[in-house]
Amino acid sequence: MLPSLERLLLSPFAGYWQRWLLRHHPRGGVTVRLTQKRVYIFLSRSGFVFIVMLLTILGGAINYDLALGYILAFLLGAMAIISIFHTFRNLLGLELTPGRVEAAFVGETARFEILVSNPSELARHHIELSYGEIKDSIDLAGRDSATVTLALPATERGWIKAPRLRLDTHWPIGVFHAWSYAFFEQRALAYPAPEADPPPLPPPVEGSGGGSSLRRGQDDFAGLRPFVPGDSLRRVAWKALSHDDGLMVKQFSGEAAPMLWLDWETLPPGLTTEHRLSRLCAWVLAAHARGLGWGLKLPGRELAPASGEAQLEASLAALALHGIREEA
Repeated sequence: MLPSLERLLLSPFAGYWQRWLLRHHPRGGVTVRLTQKRVYIFLSRSGFVFIVMLLTILGGAINYDLALGYILAFLLGAMAIISIFHTFRNLLGLELTPGRVEAAFVGETARFEILVSNPSELARHHIELSYGEIKDSIDLAGRDSATVTLALPATERGWIKAPRLRLDTHWPIGVFHAWSYAFFEQRALAYPAPEADPPPLPPPVEGSGGGSSLRRGQDDFAGLRPFVPGDSLRRVAWKALSHDDGLMVKQFSGEAAPMLWLDWETLPPGLTTEHRLSRLCAWVLAAHARGLGWGLKLPGRELAPASGEAQLEASLAALALHGIREEA
């Protein structure tokens, strides 16, 4: 693939160019409005071909004294000049607002949302938003808005920072190319990839929930929960198994729910750090899927036993950031 014209022209001045961008398009901000000072325009690659063709037509008209040649050359030139205004105006005044960010597991893609708003009555056409090679394009009617989602690959665990956002347009005829930039403080967590075939969950510790429990009597039936290794077979609800509900265990209202301790130190010593995190991640997902509570012990950090979505997010975040110094 041929490098872009901008890359060819600016490669000798890459350091200066990056400093200039940060000075004129600083990071942060809730909403960015594309003012005249933020929108740039230049001939596109097709535009250079167009100019050569136009000069060829004009040269032929002069050489052979062709009136129709003059008309065609001046007509095409006028169209190109008028398109400068339309190409520039296609980006001018747009408002960009950072939206939601979705975390991902390593090997998947993290999703970054950008809200693009058109506050004017003028329709906008063929606007491309990109994070490097990740691109998407939109069209906006007057007073309209649209959410663009750009997915970045999660190649390693930790924070994925949104790179410089770029907007491009070649509308209406492609002779000129207008573009702009925006820097947003968006970042998404990349969780460790869960182990594909992990060993069974460690046995739960009965009565370690630490939360309140009903005290109406040990014999009051409270419901069913999934079976985990270590449960007594006397509490298995065999009737539920006959209904294809899986292996379920009777839970009584006077007892606390069993809690798992997912402990770094109990893993086999031969595992690498990333393999340990991958296994713990798989166990966290399995415990959450089965409606169990769990606690998580990592070197230098411990999460108290709990269950639910909040515990899941806290556990995955702890695994993703293990050994990674948090930036201020």
